[in-house]
Amino acid sequence: MSKQRREAWKIFQIVAEFVEGFEQLSHVRPAVSVYGSARLKEDHPDYQRAEAISLALSDAGFSVISGGGPGIMEAANKGAFKGSSSSIGLNIQLPHEQHTNPYQDISLNFRHFFARKVMFVKYASAYVVLPGGFGTLDELAEILTLVQTGKSRKIPIILVNKEFWSGLLDWFKNTLVTNGTIAESDLDLMQICETPEEVLDVIFDFYEHRGFQPSAEEEEVLLEL
Repeated sequence: MSKQRREAWKIFQIVAEFVEGFEQLSHVRPAVSVYGSARLKEDHPDYQRAEAISLALSDAGFSVISGGGPGIMEAANKGAFKGSSSSIGLNIQLPHEQHTNPYQDISLNFRHFFARKVMFVKYASAYVVLPGGFGTLDELAEILTLVQTGKSRKIPIILVNKEFWSGLLDWFKNTLVTNGTIAESDLDLMQICETPEEVLDVIFDFYEHRGFQPSAEEEEVLLEL
């Protein structure tokens, strides 16, 4: 098969990933996407923190969406699996690190990062970001960019573990803001939390005067992701 034909057929594979994601996740709202390192083990404080936060979210009525793999992703699914709402894993095929954890009520598999990323954003009423590496930073930067530019609706973006994130936040403030590459008001897109109770308070305070469902205008924005 020629390269051109292979690339043409690839389009159908990509479309299939989007269709399956939309069909499987369209009913799960409200949901919270939880991120963090694949490398942290069960005895790590951030693993345990992620599990506790996700259990609290699940019992509060939020489906929890993770990357479906090990580490913080596993902790998020495990906490949600113990709770009363759906535990969702958006798994990605990788050469190493990624394997599917067993704590998923809904498990989707992706070849393409960009299709997977749309699912994280499209169905999330909030983002909870725990310590992680490049992948976690990628997801954090993406949601900040989408909200900042108006390509996605504004939602709570919660960073967990102040000690871990403080250096990055200082760099945002002292370098990016100082050099004019972001506005000082962009820093308000993020909040720091340490406990499950604080995470829930931030989310419920944000939605106190509106429902969790996107407005008609926000639905139109999400169609353009």
